[in-house]
Amino acid sequence: MKTIVDFIYRIVMGEKHVRMLFTPVFASVFFFLVVLTIFLALRVDAFFGLSRPLQFPWNYMVSLPLLASGALLWLWAVLHFARARGTPVPVNPPAKLVDTGPYAYVRNPMLLGVFLILFAVAFLVGSSSLLFVFAPAFIGCSILEFKLIEEPELEKRLGEKYLDYKRRTPILIPKFFR
Repeated sequence: MKTIVDFIYRIVMGEKHVRMLFTPVFASVFFFLVVLTIFLALRVDAFFGLSRPLQFPWNYMVSLPLLASGALLWLWAVLHFARARGTPVPVNPPAKLVDTGPYAYVRNPMLLGVFLILFAVAFLVGSSSLLFVFAPAFIGCSILEFKLIEEPELEKRLGEKYLDYKRRTPILIPKFFR
């Protein structure tokens, strides 16, 4: 893991044109993994003939608020990164710690938004395996990647400021009261 953290750190601290070159690559890989997760879940549902978790219209009543919440949270987080002159991609982040907006409540609101979207899609398309297996597995892998790769890079780059932020801000489940 240390070599991956060092690789990302070198890109982040390096030339802007290198960051700009890697940004769409990292973004595409993440998007591909989300789409692959949904695709595999739908294939598993079809193969095993799994039933829908909720029938119409309940699937829409549950999925649409989740979808809207996840998309708005993700967008709010991305806008805070953009204001700080960074992108959501780990190789092209803002130069300084962003701890305002949704980042005042959780350390990775973008991932939380994606997780809400995955659960919304599970209800919307009626995928039991996405709801109970693939989305939780994706969440687990994402948290593991965040803890093992992204956070060590943030600690290395931002130092004590990030360590203090990490101590007072939960990773995914918001604390609305301090």
